[in-house]
Amino acid sequence: MLAIVAPARLASTRFPEKLLHPIMGKPLILWVAERIKDEAPDIPAYFAVDDERLKKVVEDAGFQAIMTRNDHQSGTDRLAEANEKIGADVLINVQADEPLVAASQIQALAKFMDEGATMATLATPFRTRKDFLDPNQVKVVLAENSDALYFSRAPIPYNRDGFESFDDAWVEAAPAYRHLGLYAYRAEFLKAFCELPAGKLESIEKLEQLRALENGYSIKVGLTEEVSIGIDTEEDAKNFAAYLVE
Repeated sequence: MLAIVAPARLASTRFPEKLLHPIMGKPLILWVAERIKDEAPDIPAYFAVDDERLKKVVEDAGFQAIMTRNDHQSGTDRLAEANEKIGADVLINVQADEPLVAASQIQALAKFMDEGATMATLATPFRTRKDFLDPNQVKVVLAENSDALYFSRAPIPYNRDGFESFDDAWVEAAPAYRHLGLYAYRAEFLKAFCELPAGKLESIEKLEQLRALENGYSIKVGLTEEVSIGIDTEEDAKNFAAYLVE
């Protein structure tokens, strides 16, 4: 069984209770729920929530919500708890604050799992030097077989010849990609992953996917030209509302 699960935590440092924030009269979490339904109508979808208010909003709109503990350290842990009730063999993790997830992205992740991958994620090409140098834009470099070699907040690979030629054109040609926070996991791997201690690299970079690499697991990476918009600030919410009326 394949299922989509969106871990949904109400608390947010930069944008308090953003999942309930109304955008054109509708809470953000429902924009995501409706998008998932439209883009992947044949895959059962669930929201793994940590607050009764989120649960009520989701269920009142006709979607499925599962209550989880509110002390999880990551969305992956929340997803693993939810799957104790769902019982899926393969899970696709969609972010509850990204309302433009695309069918092609979900299908790419599902295809990796059909081909036997343990864990998979997505990335997209960088376009600008500014984004490439931004520590909030996570970089990933790949092996020839599309396995991730490393994820970092630092600009990798480092241009040894200096930054004089380090312009937008160099970035577009560089063998590094911007990581997108969409994942697929096998259930048995997910359970094992959540039982592993945080890795040294993970603790430094604050990127939990590094825990998988540190413990010898492979992560397949699919490339996409479609970039899902994450809502992390009120300004992001305003930009999404403007996008909706374009």
